[in-house]
Amino acid sequence: MTKSGEVRIIGGVWRRSKLPVLNLPGLRPSGDRLRETLFNWLPHDLSGWRVLDAFAGSGALGLEAASRGATVHLVEREPKAAASLKQVIARLQGAGDRVTLIVGDGFAALAGRWDLVLIDPPFEANGFAKALSAAAGAGWIYLEAPAAFEPPAGYRLHRHLKAGAVHAHLFARDN
Repeated sequence: MTKSGEVRIIGGVWRRSKLPVLNLPGLRPSGDRLRETLFNWLPHDLSGWRVLDAFAGSGALGLEAASRGATVHLVEREPKAAASLKQVIARLQGAGDRVTLIVGDGFAALAGRWDLVLIDPPFEANGFAKALSAAAGAGWIYLEAPAAFEPPAGYRLHRHLKAGAVHAHLFARDN
């Protein structure tokens, strides 16, 4: 595994813990500003939440949620990234109790019932609309994309931020 850098968890019990960022095609971890903003938009304590990080990559989004109390499923199909995530989970105290790593297809995992779904696929894959459609059972959907997206049917745009070339969206289920 070739490490090209690292990011840090910014809040919760694992605050300041470093996460390796591998030099892999399409791997673009969510920056500190975007993660901080997302988790300011959500409740501070995510205890009891079921969260899916469908395209985990470095794990920055999902592990940030787990650090704040959520039970998180990280899905990653790239074997080197999955191996790196496995090492990170083993290193973070207590992560094995609330973080599950699934080596597989993020789109397939989106069909479950989740309190929050984190969607940040490689931008070149262009699976944003497909992912939003598949995540229709979630309470909240967070999407990072290179363009602004409309909420999927049954959702409203709760928050939006453009940071550089990234559009961050938080969609809330209409009830």
